[in-house]
Amino acid sequence: MDIDCIREDFPILKKGIIYLDSAATSLTPEVVIDTEMDYYHNFNANIARGVYEFSSIATEKYDQAHNKVARFLGAEKQEIIFTKNTTDGINSLAFALPWKKGDKIITTLIEHHSNFLPWLKVSEIFGAKVIKIKPNEEGIFNLKDFENAIDRHTKLIAVNHVSNVLGTINDIKGIVEIAKKIGVPVLADGAQAAPHLPVNLKELGVDFYATSGHKMLGPTGTGILYIDKKWFDKLKPALIGGGTIKDVDIDSYILDHPYERFEPGTPNIAGGIALGEAADYLMKIGMENVMNHENELSIKTIEGLKSIGVTVFGPKDYNKRIGVVSFEIKGLTPHKAAFLLSDMFNIAVRSGHHCAYNILKHIINRPLGTCRASFYIYNTEEEIDMFLNAVNEIKGMV
Repeated sequence: MDIDCIREDFPILKKGIIYLDSAATSLTPEVVIDTEMDYYHNFNANIARGVYEFSSIATEKYDQAHNKVARFLGAEKQEIIFTKNTTDGINSLAFALPWKKGDKIITTLIEHHSNFLPWLKVSEIFGAKVIKIKPNEEGIFNLKDFENAIDRHTKLIAVNHVSNVLGTINDIKGIVEIAKKIGVPVLADGAQAAPHLPVNLKELGVDFYATSGHKMLGPTGTGILYIDKKWFDKLKPALIGGGTIKDVDIDSYILDHPYERFEPGTPNIAGGIALGEAADYLMKIGMENVMNHENELSIKTIEGLKSIGVTVFGPKDYNKRIGVVSFEIKGLTPHKAAFLLSDMFNIAVRSGHHCAYNILKHIINRPLGTCRASFYIYNTEEEIDMFLNAVNEIKGMV
């Protein structure tokens, strides 16, 4: 990877910021911005609703974007649904599944709220029961706990691929293997995995997978929901209307083919096309290269923080984590530490609960939250050195 060349694609970096909050939202390369603007400048029209030139171009490019994302994730085009974000995708699935009272959902205590709250809502509405698996303080599970929790009433396992707080890479293949023994489908929240790791959904074996465009160099308001094609006729889309049907009569309707049946109304056409461009951009770099670069930055960061007496959370084994480093400077609240890093050094990190209260309360016992540095393709070792020096200076002020 030529980091200097990559950084040229992100003009916002010329403002001098050291951006270490890509786990929340990644920066956007110029080519993705240009792609979105190209739609509005040159063929702004609705898709699949006109035979004139603008509409035909928009329809073709939007369809091609699904193809690009499918290649990026190792899936088939018909299995890729464009959503607003991971939260939207998981909720769309949650209320498309056929629930009945007494059904069980297995999830965990390291989930982002997006893969936790929808299941509590399903429980409230349909009378399902939510089982929560607890990992150790590094966020690592004993797979036997999943095996023991599954029974004939279990209808879904919902677990994140990577923790947004601890950076832990979960053994999704192992969980899928356990689930498949008795035919339980698995949903993986891939918001922190798909942008940072090579992901092949057919090899992973999950039934459902959700991720966000804005974390993988795409525009905000874009996301992806993967549904294995064997599930399409078993699900009832929660929202239907224009663009989702093949035929309508007075008292009946016929749903359109996937993916269309799960994308009601006019979608974010420009955003979807630009998301396809973001997937292309990452594929050209190579996800193995992305992963290896972030791993090097993570090791440098964690070793550096530990050497100056800063507490770091998450797996000790670097092969079990991505470029997400939650840390604590003793004597400073997370928000105060993040403010000082921004105010004094123009370094952007996340602080607080990271939309994952259960991890902070029940796994690492940090009810006030943590600071979190997260990396991507545009971060450099020099930036990590500056970050470590800044943390050390702030620590000396306490």
